Amino acid sequence: MNRQFEYKDAMDSLHYTDQQKALLAERAAQAAHQTEKRAHRPLLRTALIAACLTAALAVTAGATGVLKSAAEAFAPIFGGSAAQTEIIDKIGYPIGASDTDHGVTITADAILGDPYNAAIVFTITRDDGTVFDYTGNEYGYLPLRFDSDDVDFGILGGSHGGSYFVDQDPGDNTIQWVVTRSSDVPLIDRTVKVTMEDLCAWDDATGSTPILEGKWTMKFDAAYEDASVTLSGGETFQQDGMTFTIDGITVSPVAFKVDYTVDSEIPQCESPSGQLSDEESREQAQYFENVEVLLKRTDGTVMDLSNSGGSIDPENGTTVCSKTGFFDEILPMEEIESLSVGGVVVPLA
Repeated sequence: MNRQFEYKDAMDSLHYTDQQKALLAERAAQAAHQTEKRAHRPLLRTALIAACLTAALAVTAGATGVLKSAAEAFAPIFGGSAAQTEIIDKIGYPIGASDTDHGVTITADAILGDPYNAAIVFTITRDDGTVFDYTGNEYGYLPLRFDSDDVDFGILGGSHGGSYFVDQDPGDNTIQWVVTRSSDVPLIDRTVKVTMEDLCAWDDATGSTPILEGKWTMKFDAAYEDASVTLSGGETFQQDGMTFTIDGITVSPVAFKVDYTVDSEIPQCESPSGQLSDEESREQAQYFENVEVLLKRTDGTVMDLSNSGGSIDPENGTTVCSKTGFFDEILPMEEIESLSVGGVVVPLA
């Protein structure tokens, strides 16, 4: 049995797949004639393009909008310093897929990540220019949610993640939806299918209230660049009477993944509902929550990654575990000194 669980609900280059280039050329030929109500279309937000696409993009930009660069989409969320912007533009991938329903257009602006982690920024636009008037909490998150949403990478392994709404430009007719996904199998180069229904406002007293009706769907490639490094495994540590073996560590400027094996098989959940009892929760903590994962930066600061999500998989008398997650900001690799797991320090260099 595989237990999956979640603990938290200057431009170097532009990257276009062959499929996206074909779509851009097709839009150039058809843009003036397409009047479908629910249009799935690439949008363009830059004048810096390959020469072979210049004519096609010029026509498409006038008909469908403009495409954000990865840095435009992500810098307000993960950091906009020169070093961070350079990393975002190097590993990020502008998307531009969109759908319109009931006078609202949702656009997938950009995606970035590493083999096992991905983040996507969407922009929600009221086409009549009506301003979004919602105040964020102390972290800037807006009290909004979709009645239902699905961001499907088409994988068979376990995954976890979260999402939140922010307003990068208060007072205009757009807001942003940020989605993160982490998995124990690769996400990069997958085809992502997204469905969203009915945007709702949340109030602790009254609950969820629909504010924008509609259903939006789109599909695009997770074709971002991989800038991760894999650190050597094999180190062991003792904890709670068990031996833990570090199988591998992957670190990138945006996220991490730690794999380890415990020399004991976690007891199976006995509840028919699948809900862990207090005792089972304590047992699970010994295999997962109690395993400390710390990232140390070259300036001496330490980031505690212990509460990241992941998976537990009992396997032939052992338990195979993975912890994965996103950093709160872009971290240049030269600023990461080490990652420690259960007290075992693994230098990055």
